[in-house]
Amino acid sequence: MPKLGMEPLRRKALIDAAIGAIGERGSLDVTMAQIARRAGVSSALAHHYFGAKDDLLHATMRHILAELGRDARIALGQAQTPEERVRAIIAVNFSAQQFTAQTVAAWLTFYVEAQRSEPMRRLLRIYARRLHSNLMSGLRPLVADAEQTAEGIAALIDGLYIRRALKDGAPDAASAIALVNDYLDLKIIASNRKTGTGFRTHSMHSQ
Repeated sequence: MPKLGMEPLRRKALIDAAIGAIGERGSLDVTMAQIARRAGVSSALAHHYFGAKDDLLHATMRHILAELGRDARIALGQAQTPEERVRAIIAVNFSAQQFTAQTVAAWLTFYVEAQRSEPMRRLLRIYARRLHSNLMSGLRPLVADAEQTAEGIAALIDGLYIRRALKDGAPDAASAIALVNDYLDLKIIASNRKTGTGFRTHSMHSQ
């Protein structure tokens, strides 16, 4: 393989190793040497690609957000109705790529780190704004209290990640998706009662 092709592969390997190391440790108390060893490269090479550990952690968070954003765009592109858009965003946040034990632990660690790190806080704000915007694109024509419903769904997603981080065993994505969809069902029914448009929802998890 040409040398030019090795840099993105090694960067990706270091990011994956950082997620794995943080997930196992449950904190950012990992060294560049430990991450580099896990990725199968030298510590000097890790520093060459990312500089300090904070730079690697920032790149890791950007990578997770980029993957989530890509998956969301694909899911939204396949949705045909406002309700499908909302349920697609819910499902994406608990996908097999996102809702893994290691990634959940990394998310929780990044939330803690954002209390002291402005760059990490900015990334989390980007995530929150993107999630809100994606939810609102489907909720505006679907429920009367779209803003409140979007906040509720976002809170449930974040809360389920935190609860997941405190448990042992494999994450139960289906249960998490069903719980958030149940909340959406209730909000749709309540909105329909107010507007007199009926009671029917098209919950994917009930099909």
